[in-house]
Amino acid sequence: MESMGALRRTHDCNTLGLDNLDQEVVLMGWVLRRRDHGGVIFIDLRDRYGITQVVFNPEINPDVHAKAHQLRSEWVLAVKGKVERRPGDMANPKLQTGEIEVLVSELRILNTSNTPPFPLDEESEVSDNIRLQYRYLDLRRPEISNNLIMRHKAAQSVRNYLSDNGFLEVETPMLTKSTPEGARDYLVPSRVNAGKFYALPQSPQLFKQLLMMGGMERYFQIVKCFRDEDLRADRQPEFTQIDLELSFVGEEDIMVIAEGMVKEVFAATRGIELNPPFARMTYQEAISRFGNDKPDTRFGLELVDLTEKLRGCGFKVFNTVIDKGGVVKAINAKGCGTFSRKDLDDLTNYAGNFGAKGMAWIKVKEDEWQSPITKFFNEDEIAAMRDALDAEPGDLILFGADSFAVVHQVLSELRLELGRRLGLMDSNVFNFLWVTDFPLVEYDSERKRHVALHHPFTAPFEEDLDLLESEPLKVRSRAYDLVLNGSEVGGGSIRIHSSEMQARMLKVLGIGEEEAKEKFGFLLDALEYGAPPHGGIAFGLDRLMMILTGSSSIRDVIAFPKTQKATCPLTDAPSAVERKQLTELHLRPDWKEEKKE
Repeated sequence: MESMGALRRTHDCNTLGLDNLDQEVVLMGWVLRRRDHGGVIFIDLRDRYGITQVVFNPEINPDVHAKAHQLRSEWVLAVKGKVERRPGDMANPKLQTGEIEVLVSELRILNTSNTPPFPLDEESEVSDNIRLQYRYLDLRRPEISNNLIMRHKAAQSVRNYLSDNGFLEVETPMLTKSTPEGARDYLVPSRVNAGKFYALPQSPQLFKQLLMMGGMERYFQIVKCFRDEDLRADRQPEFTQIDLELSFVGEEDIMVIAEGMVKEVFAATRGIELNPPFARMTYQEAISRFGNDKPDTRFGLELVDLTEKLRGCGFKVFNTVIDKGGVVKAINAKGCGTFSRKDLDDLTNYAGNFGAKGMAWIKVKEDEWQSPITKFFNEDEIAAMRDALDAEPGDLILFGADSFAVVHQVLSELRLELGRRLGLMDSNVFNFLWVTDFPLVEYDSERKRHVALHHPFTAPFEEDLDLLESEPLKVRSRAYDLVLNGSEVGGGSIRIHSSEMQARMLKVLGIGEEEAKEKFGFLLDALEYGAPPHGGIAFGLDRLMMILTGSSSIRDVIAFPKTQKATCPLTDAPSAVERKQLTELHLRPDWKEEKKE
């Protein structure tokens, strides 16, 4: 192993071209590949920026050539040499530097490397656990490093845009109070306050509202948040939000700012020019047409309500559902009339995962509607379905018949599955949609009380206030979500800024005066001191980057992510700690032993 000595990098491995011919340059990086052709050694030298071919020719410098014989994958090198044009048939159009090579006159081996546990120069099937255990090697792969570079560009564009629009970047506390209304908190025991705990923030919600009450007017932060919940491909226990809050604004003002920010991010990362304003849709319309509140609008396959058209029909299954107050809806899968019986069985089984008790279907043929259930419908009912669904020969109609909730859950998932199978989800198309007018609350049957659909600080529609205590499920909230290709990438609301209104809201949620004071007393007090009208929005940076990069998992856009079991194979976290540490934190280290007795 050698030092760099007086050598200093003059160029990165993605810069050199024909303009640099005959220049003497110094490159530094890792050995990606080594090839020996007729005594001449070729090395693909890689750094963060790209790859350059460097050549060791025994006729030029036999000592350096002899030294190069020992080079292996992932060794760290510094090379000095002259830039030359590659022979015409040796140019590599796949590389930015593919027209040149560097003829090496000096080589320094800065470090050697063990054989990596998986190849870094090709796409290979490697388990996530192995990749995360050796994440520092995984980061050398361009697929991951390019994602992090794009993430940096996104964050920089956010900071520049918001700063130019009068926002202040303000940090909020990481150690805060537990307010267990949403997901489970990550708790941190206090050493100096025995028996008490901090919580890591699930969001900076209360602090950013307090900043508005403190007169900051426009705040933002790119902030870590924490939720102790079950993980999915697009969730991590610690995640990053782009958090905004503004004073003296309404929904429209916040949407305009958010759209401008997203436009800047797409231009900076993908060179894509977005054209706000984005489309808008109410919550009720989204549920009715797509079955969920975050519809992927890159493709159709919309849900069509057939309940009234089939009321009193001869098909007992549908009739029973309708008589019990349920709904019958259908999707017209255009051109899918060629699906085999196995395809239909697969879709039926898939629908069963989401609560369907079965799945009726009809294949639309030139001269008939083919299905075991067709015989139960008269000509008028078939004509009504044909018109409502725009059904043509070659189409496949898929039905859902059950309660309102089950039908929308099943058909929304079935719609997405069809979109995947039919290749309708173009990753190069970015469809944004604002979903608005959400319900303010929903009923939690387990807790036997109403809970906030978003959070307890969301303002209700003024015209719905008379219903707040008597019919809270009919009250709409001033909330809005930004959906991109079927994923919620941002969400926010206008906040309650009146102490009286906040007290009413907490009472509707079954939170008594004492409990409210215990959990949110500091916020309720602040509302008594001239809180301005305010609102905000937060974007999930990780999820946004997952879509921008076309990654299948959120782990591919985070430098050091956790597994789906919330563990870190690299550091072996979480881990046991010494008994002394537990004692200092006033925690009992012997609970396991006591439990066995």
